[in-house]
Parts: sequence; structure tokens; C-alpha cells
Amino acid sequence: MSEQPATTDDAPLDDVRGSALVDWEFAAAAAARLAPPGPRASRREITDLVTDLRSAAARAVDPVATTARLSTPPGTPEALVVDRAGWIRANCASMDAMLAPVLDEVVRRKRAADRDRAQRAGRELPDLGATSQAISAKVTGTEVAGLLSWISTKVLGQYDLAPQGTPGLMFVAPNILAAERELGVDPTDFRLWVAMHEETHRVQFTAVPWLREHLIERARSMGTRIMPEPEDLGQRLREIVGALPDVVRGEADITQVVATPEQREKLAEVTAVMSLLEGHADVVMDEVGPSVIPSVAEIRRRFTQRRKGAGNVDKLLRRLLGMEAKMRQYKDGAIFVRAVQDQVGVEGFNRVWTSPQTLPRPTEIADPQAWVARVHG
Repeated sequence: MSEQPATTDDAPLDDVRGSALVDWEFAAAAAARLAPPGPRASRREITDLVTDLRSAAARAVDPVATTARLSTPPGTPEALVVDRAGWIRANCASMDAMLAPVLDEVVRRKRAADRDRAQRAGRELPDLGATSQAISAKVTGTEVAGLLSWISTKVLGQYDLAPQGTPGLMFVAPNILAAERELGVDPTDFRLWVAMHEETHRVQFTAVPWLREHLIERARSMGTRIMPEPEDLGQRLREIVGALPDVVRGEADITQVVATPEQREKLAEVTAVMSLLEGHADVVMDEVGPSVIPSVAEIRRRFTQRRKGAGNVDKLLRRLLGMEAKMRQYKDGAIFVRAVQDQVGVEGFNRVWTSPQTLPRPTEIADPQAWVARVHG
């Protein structure tokens, strides 16, 4: 049972947790039902695909370590090959763990504001009904399910930070099969090429022990900052709705819409780190060379063209979900990595992993020389 309504400023508001705002189990189940199963394939093709992806993950380890001059420590869990439903389940669990502290803070703010209003009106703080909470959580879970079901058809692989447990590498088999068929590339080369990118992410987070917790903490901090105060929620929603036409036309970024100028500065810091990680992975996957992946240049050419050639509906969804910004991260980050390596070599670039202070600042992603001057003197 819930506690009696709070009557003092330091009394607990109630036992409602922010994580209860989303029914993540419902979201995972609903998204798995909504997501299409993927391209048609025989049982033999599926078995060969899973075997090849596991083999590619293992074969990517040494070339990535040699190219990046970073090594995944022994004992790191092996990569998993999953279907779209498996990717959805893993990401729901991670999103739940990542967002729980953020949503807890949202609830705390909301209940504190409700209490203040109740006290000024001489009323008691009303209880939050369990039934209405459950319904609300399922409504939100349905919205999350719709987004995840679409995203689950796009992701080829992922290093899951898993704030709730053990991080690990995943390959989404049906999406890789669909992409290689669409591109008309050599399947063995393409699977290894994708594995190079994802193995680079794994080596980033396993060879640099502080990086995972740093990114989780920054993401949670940014999530808390970007949530509007309860009394500002109506005004912020009106501003977002008013700016959506610019987002749809590609004239504004969704992250520019949902954040205040001060929040955008903090968001830019997180974006700079993501640009570094994605750009570094793209550089490594391309620099392993034709001796390891014979058709690497052709794969890159066709894959880059594929990124540009999305249909109108696909482009709209990418804009609304901020995924076009992610595409820019690959490009901007790769330019930064290559420019730094040209000046100070791979070992000099790897100074970036020394501490949070040596990560590139937002302005340095577009000005690699500034990072070299600051870090190398």
C-alpha cells in the first residue's frame, strides 16, 4: 500500500518510481510482434548466416587490434547473433536501466510540484492510482514499441553498453542479410566488414575501462537536464510542435528542437564523443584493407550510396528520431580521426583514450588541429 500523503517538505512523496512510467516488458513483446521477420531465407541459409557471423566476429579481433592498436581483454563475452526480436529485448532491458534514474527524477519533480500546489490550496497530495499508472505505462510502452519495431529493421550490429549488467556485442542477422542482398556485395566480405565496425566499438569500451561508465553517466545526466520542469512542460511542447515542420523539411535537427540553448551545449559534448566512436569504427573497418576484405572499397562505395538513397518516409522517420544526426556523426568523426592520425599517427591519436579530459570537445571535431594542439602541445 502507498504511504499517507506527504505533509512536510522532506517527507517522501510516495513510493512511485519513474521506471514505472514505461512498461518495458510490454514494449518488448509488442515491438517483437510488430517487427517484420526479415527477408525470406531457407533453413540452410539461416544456419550458414549465423555460422558466418560468429566466424566473422572472431576473425575481426586481430585485424582490429592491429589497426587500432587496442586490444579486447581476454575473457570478454563472445558476440551474439540475434534476430530482430532479440535485439528489441536486449535494448528494452538496456533502455530501462539507462532511463530509470532519469524517469525517477521526472516523477520526483512532478510530485514535488503537485505537493506545492496542493499545500498552497490547502489540500492533500492525491495518491497516484495503481490502475491509472498501469494503463499509462502500457500506453507509453506501446509508443516505445512502435519506434523500436522500426529501428530493429535498420541496425546491423551493436555493442550494447548494458547499464543493467554485462555489456556485449550483437549482430542482427536478418538486417545483415537484407543489406547484403540489397547492395549486391560479396556476403563473406560484407559480414566481416560489419564485424570490423562492431569489434572496434567493443575494443573501444573494453580496452578503455573508464569509457563505458563515463558515457552512461553523461547520457543519464543529459536526459535529466533535458527534461523540462513540470510548470514548463506545456510551453516546451508548444515550441516542439511549432518547430516540427522545420524538422520534417530537414531544416532543423530534432535535438535542436527538444533542448534549450544551455542544454544543447551539454548535448554537443555527448555528440562529440559519439562522433569520435562512430568515426573511429568507420576508419578502422575501412583501413583493414583488401588483404583482409578484398572488396572493401566497393562495399564502402555502395554502403555510402545506400545511406543517401533512403525513401521519403524513411528519411522523415530518421529526421524525427534524430538518426540523420547519427549519420553525420559517422562522417564528421571519420574526418576527425583521419586528420589526427595524419598529423600524429595512430599512437598519437590513441591519446584520446587517456581520460575524459582528452576526449574531443565539440568544436574540436570540426577542428582536429585544435585537439592536437591541446592534447599534444
